[in-house]
Amino acid sequence: MIKQKIVMKVKMNCQKCQTKALTVVAEANGVNFVGLEGAEKDKVVVIGDGIDAAKLATSLRKKVGQTDIISVGDVKKN
Repeated sequence: MIKQKIVMKVKMNCQKCQTKALTVVAEANGVNFVGLEGAEKDKVVVIGDGIDAAKLATSLRKKVGQTDIISVGDVKKN
């Protein structure tokens, strides 16, 4: 299966929100890597196999806050 890279912008107001967002994403099936990026650390990056971006965004909306999917793409092997 091809690894996917999903980038989502999540409205996070505090450190606790960032931790919760990373925890929610890490619990999803098929996730291999989770991280934050962006100047304000408001983008959640997820890499893994067979991840459903829509379900992930929905669970982040329910548990953390406003979530927008920025990109979904395949991870290029070097």
